[in-house]
Amino acid sequence: MAYALGVVLFALGIGLSLALHEAGHMLTAKAFGMRVRRYFVGFGPKLFSFRRGDTEYGLKALPFGGFCEIAGMTTLDELSHDERSRAMYRHKAWKRTAVMMAGPVSHFLLGFLILYLMSVSMGLPNTSERPVLDSVHGCVVDDGKACAPGQLGPAEAAGLRSGDTVLAVAGVLTPTWTSMVTQVRAATGPTAVEVQRGDAKLTFTVDIQRVQRKGAGLVGAIGATPSATIAYAPVEAIGATSTYTGQLFAQTWTKLTQFPQRVPALVHAIFGGERDPDTPVSVVGASRIGGEAVQAGLWSVFVLMLAGLNLFLGVFNLLPLLPLDGGHIAIIWYERIRDWLRQLRGRPAAGPVDFTRLTTVTLVLVLIGGAFMALTITADIVNPVRIT
Repeated sequence: MAYALGVVLFALGIGLSLALHEAGHMLTAKAFGMRVRRYFVGFGPKLFSFRRGDTEYGLKALPFGGFCEIAGMTTLDELSHDERSRAMYRHKAWKRTAVMMAGPVSHFLLGFLILYLMSVSMGLPNTSERPVLDSVHGCVVDDGKACAPGQLGPAEAAGLRSGDTVLAVAGVLTPTWTSMVTQVRAATGPTAVEVQRGDAKLTFTVDIQRVQRKGAGLVGAIGATPSATIAYAPVEAIGATSTYTGQLFAQTWTKLTQFPQRVPALVHAIFGGERDPDTPVSVVGASRIGGEAVQAGLWSVFVLMLAGLNLFLGVFNLLPLLPLDGGHIAIIWYERIRDWLRQLRGRPAAGPVDFTRLTTVTLVLVLIGGAFMALTITADIVNPVRIT
């Protein structure tokens, strides 16, 4: 039941994201006076609709996405007499660009909002290796030995708590967990450990023990583990969320550029090979992983995936390829630069691009995208990526 709930919730989250994408196009187009014919949430058979002004709003049976129909989005669009003055292609380049950008931007804003709410509640991944204590252990002993019942570890005995951030060990600053471990391992006996606890800076004397560690020999230990996530105060969370969002953007771009070279690995997985967890996943695969995350109680993984998917959709839609938003933006600015160059030569503007000349290229790109989608869906069905 938990798995099914996770699958449904993740699929609905994707659908809501796509519906908001189209709402971004619609609201921006209306703000500039363009004619929006229809805005629907979902696909398939129409459940109901209503008209307000010159726009029909409605809901369709399959709540996975949506669409927004703007009059005159391309020159192929047939316009009625009252639509001609409000056709999208008649507006200035910056206005048309804003309309097309509004869809991807909605994904970025939603992704940022999800990450912000995550940062002030369950916390963001500790990618910077901040030396925040997740827990303090009962004791520290040599490898292969067991702790005595009730024995306190050095950190716990000194008064360190879960959530403390270690600032310095023996007077040496420790900005990362690795640097903290290095200082602890080199120390022995009573040692000053400075920590941040809330708004206060406290110093504790920790009696660091020497224990045997495989591959490291005799080293100092205090009995503590690092926190995998860090929760932030509301104001501090803005900067932390911005930083983490930037990291996700970089990861998203890297994965996009690696798509072509991942195709052989997908084919290999379909025919029985081991599925590489770094291979792309479809909506089907992402929903399955979301279901597994909920089933395992890993809600942070579920939320993080939903945020990451929104950032991916935003970046993907900005690629300068038709029929993506980025393709339309590229054509808008091709027209603008072309007409500027013509103006420099004393020639009139050439008018909108003839989309009939781009039909073949668009069709090829759609077929390639469809084939890749079919490949990822097949792999996600016969050999899915799993987290458990």
